[in-house]
Amino acid sequence: MLELKNITKTFNLGTINEKHALNGIDLTLNDGDFVTVIGGNGAGKSTMLNAIAGVWPVDSGSIIIDGTDVTGLPDFRRAPYIGRVFQDPMTGTAATMEIQENLALAARRGRRRGLTWGVTADEKEMYREKLKILDLGLEDRMTAKVGLLSGGQRQALTLLMATLRKPKILLLDEHTAALDPKTAEKVLNATETVVKKDNLTTLMVTHNMKDAIAHGNRLIMMNEGKVILDIKGEEKKHLTVENLLHQFELISGEEFANDKALLS
Repeated sequence: MLELKNITKTFNLGTINEKHALNGIDLTLNDGDFVTVIGGNGAGKSTMLNAIAGVWPVDSGSIIIDGTDVTGLPDFRRAPYIGRVFQDPMTGTAATMEIQENLALAARRGRRRGLTWGVTADEKEMYREKLKILDLGLEDRMTAKVGLLSGGQRQALTLLMATLRKPKILLLDEHTAALDPKTAEKVLNATETVVKKDNLTTLMVTHNMKDAIAHGNRLIMMNEGKVILDIKGEEKKHLTVENLLHQFELISGEEFANDKALLS
């Protein structure tokens, strides 16, 4: 479903601030893979997601989604393939519009617009059923303005909007980092439910090692713009934070330096 072949990206080339963010990344995701991504500060996690989404062009390599080479396509041309949830809960929704209106916008993404009823009765029923999956009671508040929701509720709604059209790839960029632990757990549980229900191929960047181990069928660790660990199957099921740190130190030759991840 996703192939990254020798992806490189350098920022501020030729200046004192030159940064080699991605250094020849090779990564393949099969259909339905739920991959968690962990790594220290500046490891290239978000940079990799931005490369996939087409936020800026890569220096070299190729990005293939479901057999289509999208390397040269700008972000808006890749939008039909990708669903994305950002770290900031305020990013993915329109605060002055109702919950059902936000869902209608997501459902119509990429389609021709015309003069029709904003939200039909059939759509309302579909949205109500979708919202029940989140287990946050939003199905009974569909006419509420999104700006009245909590950060966790908005993030869960953004997740639903990003997956309403079943994207080829779902990108989750530390989507629970701005939430308190209890709310973050609810959003993660909703994420698991949505991903499993539609068998979505997913990349989830997180700073929380326990979450990276507990969720998904595969874990990759990045360091200095490369994938240095790729753990799946039975090995991932029995993985611990201590073991993960030990493997990182063996491969990289250095200690894992990210207080936010270690304290989570």
